[in-house]
Order: sequence, then C-alpha cells, then structure tokens
Amino acid sequence: MTFDPRMTPARRDLAAVHLKGEIEAPRYAEGREMHVAVPVLPMTSHPDPEAGFSSQLLMGERFTVYDVDDATGLAWGQAARDGYVGWVPRFALESGPGAPTHWVVAQLAHIYPEPNLKTRPFDAVPFLAQLRITGQEGRWLELDTGGWIYGRHVSEERPGGDWVGICERFLGVPYLWGGKSSLGLDCSALIQSGLHGAGLDCPRDSDQQEEALGRELKLDAKLKRGDIVFWNGHVGVMTSPKRLFHANAFAMAAVYEDIELARDRIDAQGDGPVTRIRRL
Repeated sequence: MTFDPRMTPARRDLAAVHLKGEIEAPRYAEGREMHVAVPVLPMTSHPDPEAGFSSQLLMGERFTVYDVDDATGLAWGQAARDGYVGWVPRFALESGPGAPTHWVVAQLAHIYPEPNLKTRPFDAVPFLAQLRITGQEGRWLELDTGGWIYGRHVSEERPGGDWVGICERFLGVPYLWGGKSSLGLDCSALIQSGLHGAGLDCPRDSDQQEEALGRELKLDAKLKRGDIVFWNGHVGVMTSPKRLFHANAFAMAAVYEDIELARDRIDAQGDGPVTRIRRL
C-alpha cells in the first residue's frame, strides 16, 4: 500500500496501531495525545534537530506522539489540526489537565509575570495559538502555565468571518519556508491560517490544497475575491479581481501583487504558469 508520509503516521520500522491491517510494519504503537506548550514549535520530516522546517505547531495544538528518539530528543507523531506528521522537540510537549479555553486574536500577545503592563514580559504567543485561562484580575487573564495576558488579545471564539480578511492580517509578515505563524510563514500556511481562523479545514501544503479545496475553475475564469490561485509549489488568494495576496520568496514577505504581474514574473523566473484555480 502506498501512502503519503506527510499525512500517515507510518514508517519502515513503525506505524500507528490504528493502521494495523492497512499498513505492514515491524511494530505498532499506541499514540499518546499531548499539546504544544511553547509559542511556536518547529517540525521536521526526519529526526534531525538542525533540519529545515517541514511545518510548525502553535501553542495549544494537540499532537499525538507515537515514538521518541532519545538521541535527538525529538518526538514523532501527528498534529490534530491538519493531520501533518513529523518530528518535534519532545521537551515542548505536555499532557495537560484540560483543553484550551481561548484563542489568541492579536497578531502577537505578550505574556507577563503579573497583571501589570509595566513588568517585563517573558514570552509572546502568535495569532491563532490556543491557551488555557484559569483566572482573571481586571483586564488581565491568568494562564494555567503561569503568567498573565491582556484580555483583549484573546477570545473564547476563534476569529471567524471572512477567511480572506484573516489572511490579510498577515500583511508584511516575513516569508519563512515551513513557517506557520505571525512571526513567519510560507505560502500554503497563509492560506491554511486564513481558513483555520475562519473555522474551516485546510491541509498544510499547496499540492494538497490544490486537490482538496473548493471546486476547480477554468484557467481563464473571471477571478473574484477568495479565489485560490496555484502554481507548481506555490499558492495565493485573490483579494479582488486583479489583486493577489501571497507569501512569497521574491518579496520575502506576505504582500499584495497585481495578478498579471505575478503570473508573468513567476513564469519568467522558471516556475511555470498557473496550474489551477479553485473557488470555495
């Protein structure tokens, strides 16, 4: 049986026990559900702590661990939010007492040692991270892990609403291959973040999105806001009939660009023409 290793917790030597009978492996493992306890957690496709990112996880995301490599300190498993499989630092995972209660709705929210804005913050969490709140003092909310966050920077509900508008909140955020946060993200993470923020499912990589999202349009279709434009290994979203918004390595940021200029530039640099357009 062939499978996509990005989405299937199976390797040559090990597979998740729920795959027994579907995928042959020397041994099978029961998963242990944990959650991310740091603001942003890097994920790699193989057990090398110095490898480039394949993706990232945000604080509060659930991650099922099937194996731990003691030599590298990395845990191998699958993310609950998008099903992505990979290796993450084990120290940053915890099995907490309960589910998160709030979403971070600010682009970046500082965590303070006490409910006082004049104290020095000791951490910051990105947009769409999830936190567990256990107390309140005035405008400040207390985290179950210790520390305080300004109440208007979080919400019991995810942002919701216009998913393209959620994407646009990342304007100017640096491009980062494998990144998935308001500190840095890649093209497909921009699309995924907008959809996840609106409560919609979305796979992680652009080739997966090209197959899964919406319905296909003709390549000469009249474009409108929300149409998703794909190239080989790249994706962006239309914010108007002529304006594309995308995180790209040319600008090294999430930027607006005229769609015709983007088509010509991407083709001229050797990455080919638009491969597909999809509409939700």
